[in-house]
Amino acid sequence: MTAVRACPRVLVVDDEADLRELLEITLVRMGLDVDSAATLAQARALLPEHDYALVLTDMRLPDGLGLELVREVVAAYKNTPIAVVTAFGSADNAVVALKAGAFDYVSKPVALDQLRLMVQSALRLNAPAAEAPAPPAASRLKGDSAVIQALRAQIARLARSMAPIAIHGESGSGKELAAREIHAQSSRAGKPFVAVNCGAIPEALMEAEFFGYRKGAFTGAAEERDGFFQAANGGTLLLDEVADLPLAMQVKLLRAIQERRVRKLGATAEEPVDVRIISATHQDLAQCVESGRFRQGLFYRLNVIELQLPPLRERLDDLGPLTDAILARLGSFAQRVVLAPQVLEALRGYAFPGNVRELENILERALAFSDDGVIEVADLALKGARPAEGGAQAATAGAPPAGPAAAHTQVQAVQTAQSAQSAQLGAPPCAAEPAAPPLPPLEALPASLPDYLHQIERDIIMRALAQTQYNRTQAAQLLGISFRQLRYQMQKLGIQEPET
Repeated sequence: MTAVRACPRVLVVDDEADLRELLEITLVRMGLDVDSAATLAQARALLPEHDYALVLTDMRLPDGLGLELVREVVAAYKNTPIAVVTAFGSADNAVVALKAGAFDYVSKPVALDQLRLMVQSALRLNAPAAEAPAPPAASRLKGDSAVIQALRAQIARLARSMAPIAIHGESGSGKELAAREIHAQSSRAGKPFVAVNCGAIPEALMEAEFFGYRKGAFTGAAEERDGFFQAANGGTLLLDEVADLPLAMQVKLLRAIQERRVRKLGATAEEPVDVRIISATHQDLAQCVESGRFRQGLFYRLNVIELQLPPLRERLDDLGPLTDAILARLGSFAQRVVLAPQVLEALRGYAFPGNVRELENILERALAFSDDGVIEVADLALKGARPAEGGAQAATAGAPPAGPAAAHTQVQAVQTAQSAQSAQLGAPPCAAEPAAPPLPPLEALPASLPDYLHQIERDIIMRALAQTQYNRTQAAQLLGISFRQLRYQMQKLGIQEPET
């Protein structure tokens, strides 16, 4: 005999009898069992008696605040989501409740369609699987360091809430990947994830792109079109580089987030949207508020929960898994990419100002320079890295010009090494060998450091080519770089082979 599964039970806490009755009728029609309480004391008495799928509480109660109940439920009933009902215009109370751990909120007067959407999202959190649970998908955030493990644990907690999340981190640190991970672990995983680069949309088109438009709303509007909010309905909307939004758009966005309704261009009525907002930026939003470039109201609405992503230089232990994942994506099925010894050591000596995105760029370039899919240290072409111990190639790729004195010393060291290598190879001196430019005294700084370094690099390559009678293979060996890298540098610096 098949056991009958009990209906999910909801606890409604509100001192207004009419509103409490409206909520009860709506929830019962959704097929739920409902318990009601008019005070905090009654709610506290009911909580231990049942396993509630959701607690819905008013913020103001005769014997205390709903915020107290939020904290108690979050602390003692971790698997029970709790949502709050806030008075009209009291958005600050909703933000405080979300920061305290509330799952979501609805505003008075309660819109029943929004209430149903919120309840359905809460029920999906603890819904039993119809089949055997699928194995968890691999995390998008690669690595095993303590920092990344703590970040994954934090994301798992945040995924259960519907509160807005503000992701902060340096450029290239993986903010969009973190947002996608939150969405994938949330009850909205089966719904759309829409990522929007706020800095890439022309200001004149922003309202139409975000909220959509009706046919004939403006010249060229030949048909009705949904905006980002409608496209992400039921799912997650990522506002990437949110600090780049113009102030006029910030006002409209704030209203849409608070009211959970948007109005298309050319429409007279608003339509409800159910979207979780995640924002991301590499800028300091609090500083933007102080300077007047970002509205304080929108800042508080978006910055309910902060998620800080570490830069790559703070988790260098993850270089191995990150490199393996990137190379697996870059290499084709017919090409197995291999790292030569000391490549990882050379990478650990680099600061990675561009974080994981720069690591991917370095490996993609190195793969293009590599011979037969074997990446050598010289193929990395790292600038400003510490030299790896015990390798001539690592030493060539790794001396950082920390300033004019360091650049002066570096060039002299390279010239000395080249003379020694020339003697070992037995390369005859060439009468037409161009002389290297005299180094400026340390007090006289070059007018353009990039031009100065390019000229030094060009002269050194010309000397190596002259000593080897323009045999590029021998010149590459003399300089400690690969043949492909030498060919690339010659093209970049405009070095042509002499006509024969």
